Amino acid sequence: QVQLVESGGGLVQAGGSLRLSCAVSGGFFRTYPMHWFRQAPGKEREFVSAIRASDGVTYYTDSVKGRFTIWRDNAKNTVYLQMNSLKPEDSAVYYCAARGSSIWHSDKVYDMNYWGEGTLVTVSS
Repeated sequence: QVQLVESGGGLVQAGGSLRLSCAVSGGFFRTYPMHWFRQAPGKEREFVSAIRASDGVTYYTDSVKGRFTIWRDNAKNTVYLQMNSLKPEDSAVYYCAARGSSIWHSDKVYDMNYWGEGTLVTVSS
């Protein structure tokens, strides 16, 4: 059974940093891309970042490019999201997600088959 468990959220001042982690169990980690999405109050869930399994190629939504970094540790079955220069508009629940059915990443919520419970990030101004 696939499980995704996020950690690392919290309260930080604008300009600060946080590192999110997502531990994956269930056996498919080394095969498929891993994703981060976020959902702010009253807004739709949106794509943040993804990383391919085969070659580590990364993808970011424009609003986080240059500030966020995604990487994966295949030995630990864990994907990370380093978030620097945080802004109040980055405040959201951050979710780890996976398609688990394709080697290609996706920025679409409806393409994800597996989700974590989410971790709350709050950036104060």
